[in-house]
Amino acid sequence: MNKQRKQSAKPNNKGSIRIIAGTYRGRKLPVLMAEGLRPTTDRVKETVFNWLMPYIQDSICLDCFAGSGGLGFEALSRGAEQVSFVELNKAAAQQLRENQRLLKANNVSIMQSDALTFIKKNTTKFDLVFLDPPFRKGFVQQTAQQLNDNSLAENALIYVEMESEKNEQQLPDNWKLLKEKIAGQVVYRLYQKN
Repeated sequence: MNKQRKQSAKPNNKGSIRIIAGTYRGRKLPVLMAEGLRPTTDRVKETVFNWLMPYIQDSICLDCFAGSGGLGFEALSRGAEQVSFVELNKAAAQQLRENQRLLKANNVSIMQSDALTFIKKNTTKFDLVFLDPPFRKGFVQQTAQQLNDNSLAENALIYVEMESEKNEQQLPDNWKLLKEKIAGQVVYRLYQKN
């Protein structure tokens, strides 16, 4: 039904991401390079985490459509209390587990699941959510609504990254836009649930 990413990927097709700041600053983590996986660039990550600096410490985070886990691991490095990663691709989820072991991170949970299915069953209220689904699949609107209904703490922050040509998604009315930038074909925004 909701296939976020193809399940197949070449096992030796790997790249890496770098953690920019915090406890794990400078660490490079291997990532799977599979169809639909787009690690957030260091430049975009730096901007986003400058926006989030006052909010990260002790937050409960969800990295939805986690892919490389770059956003969630960066949040963890900068003081998030707990980070949950949700990734459908089996090989990418396994790579997230290996990176968790590399960092010896005990406050991480990794679910190999469809994001929408996870959110429907979820009972945790997240302070911060990274919503960066595969492009051109129509996941932003549907996932945003489900998050709003089930998974957001009061005044939660939601980072949304999507293709710039589809930046007029119908997001929940109670989400206030705090920040926005466009970098090439990507628009990224920070919202707060009111």
